[in-house]
Amino acid sequence: MSLPVFVHPDLGSFGVGEPVELEGEEAHHAVVVRRVRVGEQVVLTDGAGTTATVTVTGTGRTSMTGTVEATALTDPELPRVVVVQAIPKGERGVLAVEMLTEVGVDVIVPWTADRCVAVWRGAREAKALARWRATAREAAKQARRSWFPEVAETASTADVVRLLEKASVPVVLHEAASGPLADLPVPGRGEIVVVVGPEGGITEDELAQFAAVGAEPVRMGTSVLRTSTAGVAATAALLARTRWR
Repeated sequence: MSLPVFVHPDLGSFGVGEPVELEGEEAHHAVVVRRVRVGEQVVLTDGAGTTATVTVTGTGRTSMTGTVEATALTDPELPRVVVVQAIPKGERGVLAVEMLTEVGVDVIVPWTADRCVAVWRGAREAKALARWRATAREAAKQARRSWFPEVAETASTADVVRLLEKASVPVVLHEAASGPLADLPVPGRGEIVVVVGPEGGITEDELAQFAAVGAEPVRMGTSVLRTSTAGVAATAALLARTRWR
């Protein structure tokens, strides 16, 4: 079984054989929740590609010390994957963020599509974004990722159009599309942008705006997936032809 992962904000200055300390909530999670003990090994990451394998030398309720055994710096995986997720109601947004993080998405963009039932404004938007970001962070740790995904600011349809326009592979999921996702050419580099509509579907006006920049809709199969799972299924299908080979 792989070692548990915890977040340390600054690993760049630590070398092999040097002491390192983890403090605060992250140390509490390691020592109290995960019950890490002296002599065990853990992995620390800054979420930006740097990791350190550490042997634990001391524990407290809000602190954990250790000795660095090895360090590594990994490059981001390619192609870069951005998922534009129409904001679902209830807990489905959190579920989507969790699963998208687990499969390896690099950026998650909350989208205020025309048919979104949930509306984020003011304090509610700030709270929702904070929760999505916390979910992505915890899911990244659970998935043993050294690069954590970014949860971007809330996007309008105009913002999504700009993302699609710059994408190497623009993907708009739509149940009524004639062409299958499997027919899209997927390069090993560049950026894939996947747009997932709300439960009520993407409007004709939104589809027209996307098509104007070359993003024609595609379908995945005969069944209709929910908004919280469609992006995960599409990303997995695309990564199976690139990163996962």
